[in-house]
Amino acid sequence: MAAVDSLVLKQQAGALGFDAIGVASVDEPWPASARLREFLHEGRHGDMSWLADERDGVRPREHPRMLWAAARSAILVGQNYATHDDAIALLQRKERGIVSAYAARRDYHDVVKGKLKQLAHWLARETAADVKVFVDTAPLMEKPLAQRAGLGWQGKHTNLVSRTHGSWLFLGAILSATEIEPDALEDDHCGSCRACLDVCPTNAFPAPYQLDARRCLAYLTIEHMGQIPIEFREAVGNRVFGCDDCLAVCPWNKFAETSREARLAMRDELRLAPLAELAALDDADFRARFAGTPVKRTGRDRFVRNVVCALGNSGDVSLAPVAERLLTDSSPLVRGMAVWAARRLLDAGAFQRLKSARRPREGDASVAEEWDR
Repeated sequence: MAAVDSLVLKQQAGALGFDAIGVASVDEPWPASARLREFLHEGRHGDMSWLADERDGVRPREHPRMLWAAARSAILVGQNYATHDDAIALLQRKERGIVSAYAARRDYHDVVKGKLKQLAHWLARETAADVKVFVDTAPLMEKPLAQRAGLGWQGKHTNLVSRTHGSWLFLGAILSATEIEPDALEDDHCGSCRACLDVCPTNAFPAPYQLDARRCLAYLTIEHMGQIPIEFREAVGNRVFGCDDCLAVCPWNKFAETSREARLAMRDELRLAPLAELAALDDADFRARFAGTPVKRTGRDRFVRNVVCALGNSGDVSLAPVAERLLTDSSPLVRGMAVWAARRLLDAGAFQRLKSARRPREGDASVAEEWDR
C-alpha cells in the first residue's frame, strides 16, 4: 500500500465539485455506538427496524470496523444543498404542500455516489488499497464520522452543522484499507442556542442531542408505514414530505450559499405545489411527477395520505370536495385520512350527512375507526 497526501486528496474532491472533505481514523473508540444502543433501547427508531439489524450477532452500525474489518480510514465528503427559500415562511402557504428541501430535486444518492465513486477509484489507484463507497445506503453512521473528519458537529437537532454550510450538507463516505492522516475533530459550536429544539412542532427532542423519531414529522411523513397518529396531524400543517424546521432555523445557515451543483438544483414545481393537484395523483401520475427524486421511494399511498392531512389543516372549505372524493380511494391510508380531513373542513351537519351516506368497506377497521372518532 502507498501513502496518499491528504491535501492532494482534497484537491481531487474539490475538482469533482464536493463542497467539503475530511479524513477520520477508524481506530479510535466509538462513543456513537452507546448513543445508538440507547436510541434503540428506548424504541425511538419507530418503524425503522433496519437501524437495529445484526449480522452474525454483531450490529455493524455500531462501528465502521464492524461493517468492514479491513477499514483503516474514512474519507467524508459533503455536498451543499442550501435552499434559496425560507422553509418557515412556506408554512403559511396552507393551500400548497411543502416537500422538504432535500427531496424537491434530483435524488442526492445518485449525484453524490457517482462523484464519490470517481474519487474512490482515484484513491484506490494511488494507494493500491481496497475502498468501499457509501451514501446513506449501508449501516454506517456518517454524521459522527463527519464530525471526526472535521466537516462539522452534530448539533442539538442531531444533524450535522457546518460553520461554512450550516445544516445543509449531503454526506458521503469512503472507507479505505490504508491509513490516511486524519483531520482534527470539529468542536461543538451550538453554545446556548436552542432554536432547533424550540421550533419543533411535536417536541421530538427529549433533550438536546437526542431525537425521538416517533414524534418527528420527517419520520412520520416519510418512513412511517401506518396512519399518522391523531395527536400529530395538526402539527403536520402543509408538510407533505419531510420537515425542514429544525434545519432552517439554525443560525449557522447565514454562512451557507445556495448549492452550486446544477444537478441538485431545487425544482420549485415540486417544492410547493397546490394540494388539490397533489391529491389527484394516481400511482402512474405520482411516479411520473417524482421520478428521480427521493419522494418516489415513499410511494403514492403514503404521500397522498400526507397530502390529505394537509388538506385537513388548510382551513379552506373549498377543498372539502377534494377530501370527499378520496373517501373511495383504493388505499385505506388515504381513505382514513380523508375522513379526518372532511371532518375538519365541513360543518358538523354536513359531516354527519356525509357519514350517514358512507359506509366503510367490510373489514376496513382502520377507516371505520376514523368515522367513529
